[in-house]
Amino acid sequence: MTQNSDSPITVTAIGGYDEYGRNMTAVQYKDDVVLFDMGIKLDRVLIHEDVVFDETHHLDLAAMGAIPDDRVIEKVRGKVRAIVFSHGHLDHIGAVPKLLHRYKAPILCTPFTAALIRDELADEKVHPVKADIIAMPHGKRRRISKDLEVEMVKITHSIIDAAMPVLHTPLGAVVYSNDFKLDNSPVIGSPPDYTRLKGLGQGKGTPGGGVFCLIADSTRVADETKTESEKIAREMLRDYMYGLGHESNGLIVTTFSSHIERLKSLVEYGLALDRRVLLLGRSMEKYSANAHKMGFAPWLDDCEVFGNRPAVERALRDAGKKKSQTMLVVTGHQGEPDALLNRIAKKETPYKVEKNDLVIFSSNIIPHPLNVANRYVLESRLKSAKARIVKGAHVSGHGSREDHWELLNMLKPRHVIPSHGDMKQTAGYIDLGSNFDYKVNDDLHILRNGQHVTMG
Repeated sequence: MTQNSDSPITVTAIGGYDEYGRNMTAVQYKDDVVLFDMGIKLDRVLIHEDVVFDETHHLDLAAMGAIPDDRVIEKVRGKVRAIVFSHGHLDHIGAVPKLLHRYKAPILCTPFTAALIRDELADEKVHPVKADIIAMPHGKRRRISKDLEVEMVKITHSIIDAAMPVLHTPLGAVVYSNDFKLDNSPVIGSPPDYTRLKGLGQGKGTPGGGVFCLIADSTRVADETKTESEKIAREMLRDYMYGLGHESNGLIVTTFSSHIERLKSLVEYGLALDRRVLLLGRSMEKYSANAHKMGFAPWLDDCEVFGNRPAVERALRDAGKKKSQTMLVVTGHQGEPDALLNRIAKKETPYKVEKNDLVIFSSNIIPHPLNVANRYVLESRLKSAKARIVKGAHVSGHGSREDHWELLNMLKPRHVIPSHGDMKQTAGYIDLGSNFDYKVNDDLHILRNGQHVTMG
């Protein structure tokens, strides 16, 4: 990362630029550096089955590709003024316990994300550190240096309290949109702050006048549609759960533990079916407890949540005796070997899957060969027990082509840098960018991990 006399902005792709996961980006203006996200690549941890993440050194994890290799910014590490997070998914916050000790800078994020980061740090064994975490609700701004200020703009994603962080510089705003969708009918909270997004594009409250650069999640930019609202997934679940004639059978649903909006729909529909609703699994308990404590999930008062193994076993034993009166919401939608659904399918718990029990996958398969293989094994086990399997009650948390078109139209950035995806996804921005007259290597920059671009 370099600078010259006219003080350009340099963006360095540390992780997440030719892959899914490990998201981490550095933005430098003069002598000030701001980091965005510190995520993990979970499948790299799963491949190394003997690795205990909390007890492994950060250099070892970087070598196996599980966390970003931040040595590409070694020369400016001491100039980092803030570490900014967009939301609480592990591919964005999971490497914090491993890398935070290398920086003397505050963490800026929304309140729910702050709670999740504190949980991650509490488990760390090798690199314990006392973090300076500053929770910034949507709409708040904070100055971090003479020239730089951070703002949190409300956005929607598949986790609550997501933000689109904005770094205000003398050259204009740098908008970090990992990850986002434009959901006009969220199940919890309000739609994105379109007024502020349009205001950024018009130069309102931006010292440099407008948006200088957009760093954009490109996961689904090649999909020629608009990503469906979470309300659509809610309606699909209603159809699946109300209309399949399973009143006398067991009912199991698996989904993302972090997807609090999805859990809200599941709890409400399960209760409407006069079933006792149990949310089971360690990560299920972690996300739900934080959401409830912060007022995002008052409906959790009407169900039961268990995370530690003995409590889960007791709950499963009771549920197995009254299967037609109980609904289980469990971890394991990717087929993870140690997750609860797989243990149930392997007959390692008191709850046994039997003929005509209904298992609903309210998720998609994260595209990696390991996940595909794990899901195949899990589904095969469930089918051997003659369970009914229903898939597809899900919508993505990532914006598609029309979401990106609308975002570009609102922000009108001078430069665009696609991120969060392999080269096929990031290159998909070339086609979209041509509609806005962006040109590759001029104002549309395709980066790979370790590369940087300087813009002035």
